[in-house]
Amino acid sequence: MPALQELLIDEMKDMIHAESQAVKAYPKIMRAAKNPKLKQALQKHLEETKNHVERLKQAFEMMGEKPKGKPCRAMQGLIEESLEKIEEGREKPAAISDLALVGVAQKMEHYEISAYGTARTMAEQLGNKKIARLLQQTLNEEEKTDKLLTQLSPPLLEEANHEPEEGEEEE
Repeated sequence: MPALQELLIDEMKDMIHAESQAVKAYPKIMRAAKNPKLKQALQKHLEETKNHVERLKQAFEMMGEKPKGKPCRAMQGLIEESLEKIEEGREKPAAISDLALVGVAQKMEHYEISAYGTARTMAEQLGNKKIARLLQQTLNEEEKTDKLLTQLSPPLLEEANHEPEEGEEEE
């Protein structure tokens, strides 16, 4: 097996584990979100993420490999951070808590965008157009979610600027 193909398979093992972890984490993040638009965006991306796992399984099958993951420490760390933000957010105003959730969700998206872009390029170099297309389809969805999260931030920032600080009374 060529070294580049081995590397692609290794990347995909990392990604399938990362996506599987995200499928478990997103419901917790959704429950913690207070803004309805943020909840909706997270719910939509949870469904997409389930499809990402299925696409990766297809890609493994196309390569004659079992869709077996290997521990993705990067996603584990990002999910730990999201759980910390959820816990900390219980003591904070809603907009501040939601902004923290947007931040950790975007960190997760940026990791996935990087991973899918890298794997897609490897598949292209190997001449595997079908796998490259599957990976690009997921990459497009990850980028779209990142943009949506960015669009949700300004109204939350505006709301956060008008929320009274702890101990302050509303005007």
